[in-house]
Amino acid sequence: MPDFWNSLRGRRIHCIDMHVAGEPLRIVSAGLDLPEGGSILRQRAYLAEDADWLRRALMLEPRGHEGMYGAVLVPGHDPAAVFGAVFMHNEGYSTMCGHAVIALGRYAADSGLVTGGAGFVIDCPCGPVDVTVASDGTVSFTSVPAFVVARDVPVRIDGFAPFQADIAYGGAYYAILPLARLGIEWGRLPVGELAGIGERITRALADAVSLPGEAALAFLYGTIFTDGVEDAAQVSDNICIFAGRQIDRSPTGSGVTARMALRAADGRARPGQTHRFRSITGGEFHARLAAAPGADGTVRVTVGGRAHYTGRSEFLIEDEDPIGRGFLPGRSLPEKGQDND
Repeated sequence: MPDFWNSLRGRRIHCIDMHVAGEPLRIVSAGLDLPEGGSILRQRAYLAEDADWLRRALMLEPRGHEGMYGAVLVPGHDPAAVFGAVFMHNEGYSTMCGHAVIALGRYAADSGLVTGGAGFVIDCPCGPVDVTVASDGTVSFTSVPAFVVARDVPVRIDGFAPFQADIAYGGAYYAILPLARLGIEWGRLPVGELAGIGERITRALADAVSLPGEAALAFLYGTIFTDGVEDAAQVSDNICIFAGRQIDRSPTGSGVTARMALRAADGRARPGQTHRFRSITGGEFHARLAAAPGADGTVRVTVGGRAHYTGRSEFLIEDEDPIGRGFLPGRSLPEKGQDND
């Protein structure tokens, strides 16, 4: 039988697929040539401006879906980093991703990217992140400094009485609020409807709060709804909506970090305490303060979870397949003559 597969013309991308608490991670392991040198943010800018075809081809249909998430391994710019990672999703690029770091930690240890010890550094767009792979397979990371940006920020969206949300940073900026503030009981509304509400909150607050940091990092990434539980003795459920209506299947590592910053500011988190956070899949992350809050109120948070492999792929982007370069079905039918992506 002729080897038809290798005779096909097009770009070939090799990937390793994993999940953390159900949230996917597609790691680009081969097939992409990146320019040498430059900071992690310059590598991220290159992907966004000159090679966004990769994100579209791997995150969107027909190879991905609206909930897909990915990471491109790049050289680490920080002197301590073993490698860097640029995170991507259906809408664009992230500043930090905790579930991806957990998956990359296991992948790095298993593939030999790191040797001679359990601890190492991954360079992320938000800054270098310390990673530890435990003997039982659990992976944890210690965040960049996390902090509270604003409390009780007023929000107005159609269909709801005015309510308030907190803004906190855990490598990415989030609006965080108990679902009860919208008059919604936890578990009573379909997740798809919550996704639409979360998207509206993020958009409503995007220009309402001044966020510190350089422009590439200083944007509101998403909205996290909680069950209102803020006691370390109890597991807390939350759901994160980001990148439009994308639903994080995991508890959201950077979101958990931001929630811990809020708890620390309220005196509800102390070094040595373990806090547990649960996602819509029932998957859990555990978190603790890595040290007491600094004089400026910032905290470093250690978040842990487990990653699992789901597959290995060689994707082909055929030269004469424009639709195969990535699309998402529109939320409404397109007008005649218009693209539906």
